[in-house]
Amino acid sequence: MGDIIIALDFSEKQKMQNFLNNFQVGKKPVVKIGMELFYQYGPALIKEVQRQGFKIFLDLKLNDIPNTVERGMFQIAKLGVQYTTVHALGGTEMMQAAIRGAQKGATSANVNRPLVLAVTELTSISEKVMHDEQNIDISMREQVESLINLSYKAGTDGVICSALDLKELDGNFKNFKFITPGIRPLGFEKSDQKRVVTPTEARQFGSTDIVVGRPITRSNNPLKTYQQIFKEWSK
Repeated sequence: MGDIIIALDFSEKQKMQNFLNNFQVGKKPVVKIGMELFYQYGPALIKEVQRQGFKIFLDLKLNDIPNTVERGMFQIAKLGVQYTTVHALGGTEMMQAAIRGAQKGATSANVNRPLVLAVTELTSISEKVMHDEQNIDISMREQVESLINLSYKAGTDGVICSALDLKELDGNFKNFKFITPGIRPLGFEKSDQKRVVTPTEARQFGSTDIVVGRPITRSNNPLKTYQQIFKEWSK
């Protein structure tokens, strides 16, 4: 069974640390650090969390010209994180540049290369927004399937997409991760994400790993909530 990745959507380091203190005993979950924390505290925060034994998903969603992305990914890989992200909409050349940069950076720092994951369509984007604002006339399912295939052919290690996009996915994707955010156990509000599923549904639809944020981080008992979700995910 794949990982449950906890999204550390905190605005302050101390709040993040107070949360992590719930997981100091036993096996540590993978934690996702995004733009807000990383831009505020930088690489020092990554090292601080790593020293506590947590594996890290650094989610910065790079999307720029290939040369810039390659150089940026070189620096990210040197941090020794386990996962990182680019936008699939950046295209094949950019995704391949990201992989090259990640390999070079990991080699220079003598660490394992992070898995490079391509973000398809954000789970906050509805099909109506995709049509009206992005001027994409195909269905959400067709769009995401196209980006998944593009990412696979480019050589990325997997994609970030809604589990709903995997229900009717065709193709054989060997050694390829489908990491799905927008996970809400029964009883939790959807918030700003439009395409959400339960952990059980995610597993049934084909997710290899799931990302869970607020249901755990805003829980009165984060460890218990994590364990409940893990039990549901692992059935």
